[in-house]
Amino acid sequence: MSQSIPLSVLDLVPVLEGGTLHQAYGHAAALAAHAEAEGFARYWVAEHHGMPGIGGAATSVVLAHVGGHTSRIRIGSGGIMLPNHAPLQIAEQFGTLDALYPGRIDLALGRAPGSDGRVAMALRHGDPDAFPQQVMELQAYFAGDARAGFPAVPGAGARPEMWVLGSSTYGAQLAAAMGLPYGFASHFAPAMLDEAVDVYRRLFRPSAVLDRPHVMVACNVFAADTAEEARFLASTMQQGFVALRTGQGGGRVKPPVENYYENLPAPHRAMLDQVMACTAIGTQGDVEAMLRRLIARTGADEIIVAGQMFDQEARRRSFSIAAAAMRAL
Repeated sequence: MSQSIPLSVLDLVPVLEGGTLHQAYGHAAALAAHAEAEGFARYWVAEHHGMPGIGGAATSVVLAHVGGHTSRIRIGSGGIMLPNHAPLQIAEQFGTLDALYPGRIDLALGRAPGSDGRVAMALRHGDPDAFPQQVMELQAYFAGDARAGFPAVPGAGARPEMWVLGSSTYGAQLAAAMGLPYGFASHFAPAMLDEAVDVYRRLFRPSAVLDRPHVMVACNVFAADTAEEARFLASTMQQGFVALRTGQGGGRVKPPVENYYENLPAPHRAMLDQVMACTAIGTQGDVEAMLRRLIARTGADEIIVAGQMFDQEARRRSFSIAAAAMRAL
């Protein structure tokens, strides 16, 4: 792995067509253990709801499971959608994780519901504009601030590494104002990447936890020994994006399809080109070239890699190739 730029894994805990949730959680633990063996810095799980193909809704529970199958890699949320929760509950959950796996827990936070409007209502999704106050409340619980009138147990004294995530300049401004590290969701929303990173760095104010800006940039990698195989594997995620953008999403993760991209209508191909702009599909050399461009473009301090695939052995192989690519930079 590159000594200067850590590489991490973002897992949506894919639930496969024809598979089970039990199988998905086994795959998650296997991927985290594989990432640890390959030298990845972090393994993060994203909170999504009401999506049959994504198994990470109870994010802290998944992390507790994964932690028991790893020993060194940092594990955390990428992210917890804080308006879905009372900050006290997240302090308790991540305080528990910190006690179980001390020194290994990350808590990256977002403000989107991670769902559609119906699910957001069922979750009692709160006011997204209250997100900054929620983050500060969460920090106070971890700090054992007496103004709450009671301690968070677990929670008080826990030291998860907190991040702010975003896909626009809102999260960038908040992370900068609070002096927290910032992660940008360019693996599915790359349009405002450059602007958000610039805003974060320009407005950053040092804090007790961070003395200078620290940026993580997300990308997708679909890597294999041949470019043809990589394109085949990538068609699983491409199918998911097309289904989501055409109102047909919500199904389980589908097997790959030969020549899927090539046979799409031109508007669908254009949509995929836009949404997957921060994506490498190909061999190790192709991954190296994409990572080099992305790092040069953003000055990223860290890179986190996603990539939904149907074949989990091929997926682990893809992450191995990504690790080798980063080491070669």
